[in-house]
Amino acid sequence: MALRRRAAAGFEFRRQHPIGPYVLDFYCDSAKLAVEIDGFAHATGDRPDREQRRDAWLEQRGIHTLRIDARDVRDEFDGVVALIVAMARQR
Repeated sequence: MALRRRAAAGFEFRRQHPIGPYVLDFYCDSAKLAVEIDGFAHATGDRPDREQRRDAWLEQRGIHTLRIDARDVRDEFDGVVALIVAMARQR
C-alpha cells in the first residue's frame, strides 16, 4: 500500500504488472525498477533458476530487479520502503 499510494517519494509503482511473459510484484516504469517480494517458495525446487532467468530477461530490457525477502517486509517495513525509494532514485 505504501508504494501504491505514491508515498514512495513521488514514484509510481504498479502492483502485479505484466511485462512480456512475466507478472512483476511491483514495477516503476520511470525508474525501470521491478520489486519482487520473495517468500520461502522462491528458494525451493527449480525456482532459483527460473528467477535468475527472469531477472536476466528483464535486465536485457533495461529493467533492474530488486529482490526483497518477505520476512524483511514484515519485520523492517519502513526500512524496506526506504530501500525501494533509494533504488528508484539511483535508477
